[in-house]
Amino acid sequence: MLNRFIYTVDQLSKSVGHAFAWCIVILTLGTCYEVFVRYVLNSPTSWAFDMSYLMYGAVFYMAGAYTLSRGGHVRADMYYRKWKPRTQARVELVLLIIFFFPGVLALVYSGWGYGIQSVRLLEVSVNSPAGVPIWPLKMMIPIGATLLALQGVAELMRCVLCLKQGHWEPRLHDVQEMADQILEEQAKKLNN
Repeated sequence: MLNRFIYTVDQLSKSVGHAFAWCIVILTLGTCYEVFVRYVLNSPTSWAFDMSYLMYGAVFYMAGAYTLSRGGHVRADMYYRKWKPRTQARVELVLLIIFFFPGVLALVYSGWGYGIQSVRLLEVSVNSPAGVPIWPLKMMIPIGATLLALQGVAELMRCVLCLKQGHWEPRLHDVQEMADQILEEQAKKLNN
């Protein structure tokens, strides 16, 4: 049952992360367009700055759970990787309870009030005359934090399983770090 929950939450985080990854494409295209019209046509847009921080903010808020599901957040790996899996799970469990959950739940709580207030005002950006709505971005704060908290519960369950079984349950892998690819290729060359 724990495995099923972990897998379901990992899949949710993956789906949301992949959907919001498209913001990077939009951000890149919008920025290229702005550079072209500003420096070639000498006709800058009034919306480019707002578009860039809205797209980046959306990726930042909504990809946190995806990053956590892949074990991609920062940790003191120089010590952590040398420990046995059960020791890793104990430390991670304590850190989740003491630091992660209080911070994320505070973000859900305060972000909800912040986002709702912005929706009520139909808040727009003050940085440009275009009046770009920013209330959707502010509503992503509690939504992204809720997804992060849900992924945190899955990570907590992953720790419990590791404590019981003595090994980590495998994570979903849809992308691979370049460094990992290089190390695998070097290992194959050495084995041949």
